[in-house]
Amino acid sequence: MRPSWDEYFMQIVDLIKTRSTCMRRQVGAIIVKDRRILATGYNGAPVGCKHCSEVGCIREQLNIPSGQRHELCRAIHAEQNAIVQAAYSGTGINGATLYVTTQPCVLCAKLAINAGITRIVFNGAYPDELSMTLLQEAGVEVVKV
Repeated sequence: MRPSWDEYFMQIVDLIKTRSTCMRRQVGAIIVKDRRILATGYNGAPVGCKHCSEVGCIREQLNIPSGQRHELCRAIHAEQNAIVQAAYSGTGINGATLYVTTQPCVLCAKLAINAGITRIVFNGAYPDELSMTLLQEAGVEVVKV
């Protein structure tokens, strides 16, 4: 059976996350508009920096729970990476859909809102209620599959 568009893009996101170098959670993201992929992202260190898989996980060493102290991490989140990649290439994403393997954190939610993302589709839970509150308040359609 042919997958729906959401199923199709979520399958692609599952492949993208395999590029992640995070030792705790692999996340993939794509930004889609008019059924065309505009940008992709996965969680990993910034360009030119060593990955956690090479130097170890700061968050593990400090025993930081998931969903807290985002600044104590070498990695950029998958959603952030996709938004940055679109900006880097000059690709407008206003009105686009963000597909991601995990519910966005509050930082990614705020970036998505200000980048003009109008719809977010995800399948994995993440402990961040403020994220969902802000997305709802901003009128972003959120779909958990």
